[in-house]
Amino acid sequence: MRIIVAANAWEWVRDWMGGARRARSVPVTDAAGLRQFLETRASHVAQTSLYGYIRTRAGTRYPELFQNDTFIASLNIAKWQIWLACLSDLAVYAGGLLYQRGAMPADRVAALMTSTVDAILANLGTPPDAGPAFPAGADRLRARVANTDWTAVTDDDQPYCESPDALVEWAPIVDELKQYDAEIVKNSVRFRWQEVRRDLRRDLDGAALAAQSA
Repeated sequence: MRIIVAANAWEWVRDWMGGARRARSVPVTDAAGLRQFLETRASHVAQTSLYGYIRTRAGTRYPELFQNDTFIASLNIAKWQIWLACLSDLAVYAGGLLYQRGAMPADRVAALMTSTVDAILANLGTPPDAGPAFPAGADRLRARVANTDWTAVTDDDQPYCESPDALVEWAPIVDELKQYDAEIVKNSVRFRWQEVRRDLRRDLDGAALAAQSA
């Protein structure tokens, strides 16, 4: 996940939001591929949701916000917290899909998803702009994966329960406005996950993953 700094924040967001960001279809056949899918798609949903919400609320003042260092600091903290929530939701969904397809028993799914999330977080470390709450958020992610009943995960939007709330909680927008936006904002996040679910259903090769992780 690219870190935004105040000096070029608006230019980067403008280019990123304006460019084509649809990921190329790549079969997910091993642990490295699974890690890449989870990390990149979580980043995509987190950032498009966050910047889209702010742009909608700010209107024509949107570029001006990126000249304010205090706003940039709050934005980066929000970005990482929402990313953790997105990674949590997607990891649970992916593990559930592996179990539902009969690729692995629940205990092997648990081991694979735990090691996958641990590897992503270990590779990332604690980003310098993520704020003091990041380690606690990472611990909540690990705990959710460790405590998930993989036999009960459904192939719908039910696993995506943390990312909508995280966007409302962490977006650097005044609370008085958030209370009016909450339901619409949460639904916008759920909508963004639809394409990711379709992609994972198409690309996830459970048999190959099972053989590779045996």
